[in-house]
Amino acid sequence: MLNENIKAVRKSKGLSQEELAIKLNVVRQTISKWEKGLSVPDSDLLISLSEVLETPVSTLLGETIDEPMPDNLKVISEKLEFINLQLAKKKTTRRKIFHWGCISLCALIVIAFAVILALNSPYLGWDYSKPETHVMGVGFHVLEWLFVRLAPIVMIGAVIGAVVTRKKK
Repeated sequence: MLNENIKAVRKSKGLSQEELAIKLNVVRQTISKWEKGLSVPDSDLLISLSEVLETPVSTLLGETIDEPMPDNLKVISEKLEFINLQLAKKKTTRRKIFHWGCISLCALIVIAFAVILALNSPYLGWDYSKPETHVMGVGFHVLEWLFVRLAPIVMIGAVIGAVVTRKKK
């Protein structure tokens, strides 16, 4: 009975005989002998074994203890309520982050447009006779051109995102 219980609990905990032996400071053969029923652990090792396996000594010895079962439905409903509260908090946090991200994106686009208008494309007045200046000027022009074309679309998406994720009262 003890030998079968030791083996079953050890396997249910995912421990090999070697791992259990290391935790108990014995050799693997000792665990093997216990599981084959060729020997039994002394009282100190039995207590250590129960601690390592996180199982009461009485269970290892084969005694069944009838513990009063709590109202399972109540316990499950409390756990589900706690999980639902955690998920609701997580969802609210994600919504707030997305909402303020959309608002920040709108602000950045407005600031970028203001900077572009204020600078009035200074690269257009550069001397393009040098290849380095020519390449940089074309690069700046492409970036400005893409920004002016794509920013309004992104701005509309960000405004819609901010409106959709606003806090509802």
